[in-house]
Amino acid sequence: MDRRAFIQTTASVTLAAAAAGAEATRRRTVMPNNFQHVTGLINDWRRKDIKGVLARVTDDIAWHTHVGSPTVNGKPAMEQVLNTLATQMNDVKWRIFHHAEDGDRLFVEGVDEYTTTGGVDVAAPYAGVIEFTGDKISGWRDYVDRGVIETMKAGGGYSEQVRELIGRAPAA
Repeated sequence: MDRRAFIQTTASVTLAAAAAGAEATRRRTVMPNNFQHVTGLINDWRRKDIKGVLARVTDDIAWHTHVGSPTVNGKPAMEQVLNTLATQMNDVKWRIFHHAEDGDRLFVEGVDEYTTTGGVDVAAPYAGVIEFTGDKISGWRDYVDRGVIETMKAGGGYSEQVRELIGRAPAA
């Protein structure tokens, strides 16, 4: 065996492996933790800290509060919606059960649970897609069944299916 060729091949393989490992480490370390940002927003909303929520979104946020409703565009419009919701919701227990990140997108499954000002308990299971620009939310789409919410608000209570969906432990 040619000793020089062996050493050169071994060195090339070692360098390639080191480069691949460094690239994998670099990708892991710069990957944003968007779930952490959303957890902060959830804590702000539980306290009805609207300014805190708005600090976590871009000026041109596009928020789809639920399927079938017009998009809420921009911080001023979002602030109006949040101010209205804050007067209608008490004891917010918004929870996320599962999440997955893909680049600048966070996919979540959870429940928006609260008590209305009239004392009615509401639990709306949902899925959502939240897009980030840097560490701020720039796009937000919630997929939730408004019919389930309206039934609960009208006194229909939690269906067995809703109880099953919301009875899980939240993500860390």
